[in-house]
Amino acid sequence: MSDPWDGPAGQAIRSRGTRVPEQRTAEPDEARPPGGRAAARVASRTRGGKRTSRTRPTGRARRLLRTAAMCLSGLVVVTAGAGWWFYQHLDGNIHSLALDGKGGTEKADAFGRTPINILVMGSDGRTSETDCKLGGGCSTTGVQTGSNADVQMVLHISADRSNATVMSIPRDTMTKVPACKDGESGRSTAGYYGQINSALQYGPACQAATVHQLTGIPVDHFVKLDFSGVVKMSDAVGGVSVCVSDDVYDTYSHLKLSKGTHTLKGVAALEFVRSRHGFGDGSDLGRTVSQHIFLSAMIRKFKSAGTLTDPTAVYRLADAATKALTVDDGLGSVKKLIALADDVNKVPTGRITFATMQTAPDPADGDRVVVGPGAKTLFATIADDQSLTTGSGKKSAAASGTAKATAKATVTASAAPPSGIAVTVENGTGITGRASVVASALTGQGFGSATTVNAPSPATATALTYGTGQLPAARTVAKALGLPASRLKQGTGSGLTLLVGSDWPSGSSYPAASTASPADTRAAVSQAHASTADQAKTCAKVSPYKTVTLDGVPMTPAQAYAAARSKPDSDA
Repeated sequence: MSDPWDGPAGQAIRSRGTRVPEQRTAEPDEARPPGGRAAARVASRTRGGKRTSRTRPTGRARRLLRTAAMCLSGLVVVTAGAGWWFYQHLDGNIHSLALDGKGGTEKADAFGRTPINILVMGSDGRTSETDCKLGGGCSTTGVQTGSNADVQMVLHISADRSNATVMSIPRDTMTKVPACKDGESGRSTAGYYGQINSALQYGPACQAATVHQLTGIPVDHFVKLDFSGVVKMSDAVGGVSVCVSDDVYDTYSHLKLSKGTHTLKGVAALEFVRSRHGFGDGSDLGRTVSQHIFLSAMIRKFKSAGTLTDPTAVYRLADAATKALTVDDGLGSVKKLIALADDVNKVPTGRITFATMQTAPDPADGDRVVVGPGAKTLFATIADDQSLTTGSGKKSAAASGTAKATAKATVTASAAPPSGIAVTVENGTGITGRASVVASALTGQGFGSATTVNAPSPATATALTYGTGQLPAARTVAKALGLPASRLKQGTGSGLTLLVGSDWPSGSSYPAASTASPADTRAAVSQAHASTADQAKTCAKVSPYKTVTLDGVPMTPAQAYAAARSKPDSDA
C-alpha cells in the first residue's frame, strides 16, 4: 500500500512490480558527491546544509499526522452532535399546547407587518410537590389539580418592532368566560360570569379566549409560568435588582426586605412578585405595579452588556426558560422562542410601556372590580398598534406612520359602487337601536341594503368581516363609515357583516379620529399606572395601610418588619 504522503512522481515501479528508489537527474552545475547512492540522496535533499521542503515525513511523523487528523474529525463530529443534542434537549424541555385560534388573529398593518400579542400568565397551581412547598396551602389537600391565572399580562410588540406595551389585567376582574374545553384535562364549561383568573381552570386557551373577549385584543400566543418557573428564571438571570420604598414584611407572601435596593433570586423573587399585601393599597392592583418594576429590571438585565453574549449564561437562560414555560404551539420550539426574544430585544427599554387596566369597584361585590373608565381606550390603542411610550400625548413616529399608512390604505382603496353592496349590521353594544343607526347611515349614502340583527354575544371591538373577493366592497363600506383598515378582516363565509362593538357607542361615523389622536393616548394611560422599562430608580411603594397581620394583630408592612426582627430578610 503506497503512503498517502507520496505522490505519483515520488516513486517508480519496475516492470516486475518492485518499487525502486526515486531516480534524480543532477542539476547542470551540480556534481554527484562521493559516497554512493546514499550520499547522493542526502545531497539531493539539502541545499547549503539545510533540509529542503521536499523532505517526506518519517514514519513516526506520518503516524502523528494521521492521529491528529482523526482527532480533528472526531472533534467536528462531537461538536456537531453536541449542537444537535443541545437543541433536542431544549426542545424536549418545552411543554406546548394548542391555542386553536381561540384568542383571535392579528392583522397585518398597511405595510404587511404583523404585531405580536402574547398573554403571559402566572399560575397559582399547586400541581406538584415543589409548587406546593413554594405556594403553600397543600397541608390538608396535598398536590392539587387545576389552577387560576393570578397574573395576566398582555404583551404587545408593535408591527414595526419599535415599541411594546405590557398591560396587566387584575385577577379580581369580573367578566364573562366563554364556552371552553381544556384539551388536556377534558374539563369544559358552557360559559359563565365570574372572576377572570378562573378561566385557566379550563386551560390556557380558555384564558386567552376570555382576555380576547374582554379586551378585543387578538391573543395569538400564550406563555404560562408556575411558582417554580419564576424561581428558575430569576436564578438563571443571576437575580433581579429591585427597590422598595420602606421596610416591608408581607406575612402572606413572606417577603421581608429593608428599605432600599436588593438583588432577588429564587424564592425571594417569587415572594416579591406574589406580594399583594405589601405594596400599594394591599390589593392585586398594587401588586401589578410592583410586578412591572420587577419585569422592567429583568428586561434591563437581559439587555445589559454581556448577558446575551456569554455562552454559559445563554445556555443557563435557555435551559431554565424551556423548563419553566408552558407555551402555545406557535412558540413550541427553541428557534421560535429565540426569534421572540430577538423581537423583544429590538425594542428600546424607553419604548416598552407597562400599564394596568383601569378598573372600577364591582357594584355587586366590593372585593371585586370591573372594567373602568379609560380601559376601552387602552384596549383600542393596543389593538390598533399604537405606542404608549409616553403619557404626554405625543405619538411615536412609528405610530404616526402606521396611522397615516392605514388612513391612506382606506381612502385610496379601489372602490366598489355602493348601490350594489349589501351589509348585515350586528349590534354588539347592548345599546338598543345601535345597528339601526349605522344601517340607516349606510342606506342614506346609497348602499343597496343593510339588514340589522343582534350579535350572538357582546363585543368590545367593532369589526367588518368580508368574504372571498369582497375586499373592495369592504373598503368602500369602511370609507363611508370612517372605519380604519385595522377593523377589516376576511371571514370564511360570504357577504359583508359589520359588528358594532362597544367602542362605537353612538353616532353614525366610527370615532377613529379619537383613537389616533394625542388626547386618546393620554386617556389610554390615565389612571393606568403607566411606566417604562428604562426607569431604573423607581421603587415599589410599600403599603401605608394595615394590610398584614402578625400574631393576629393587624399592622402595616413596615410595622410588621420592625416586629419580626428575628426573621431573616428574604435576600439574606
